[in-house]
Amino acid sequence: MTKPKRKARAISDAEEARIQAGIAADPDNPEWTAQDFQRAKPFAKAFPALAESRRGRGPQKEPTKVAVSLRLTRDVVERFKADGPGWQSRIDKALKKATGL
Repeated sequence: MTKPKRKARAISDAEEARIQAGIAADPDNPEWTAQDFQRAKPFAKAFPALAESRRGRGPQKEPTKVAVSLRLTRDVVERFKADGPGWQSRIDKALKKATGL
């Protein structure tokens, strides 16, 4: 299920004027024109060595997990969260143990 897209709120004329004044007051960072966007390059093309050195997630060490929606009582979730990060994996481990997997 996908989340509905948030609608951008309309800004007032006064807020737009304040934004435009800020842009005009900063000559080192002007607003981009259509020509600037046409000349722009993707990060990987502009900085290939740096892009290659960036670390990705890498292969998974365990089989892929399946995202599910599961309703649990608040006290169960709070108990697992109290032990810190990795609480969902600990719930998975407890369920495996309970089901004999």
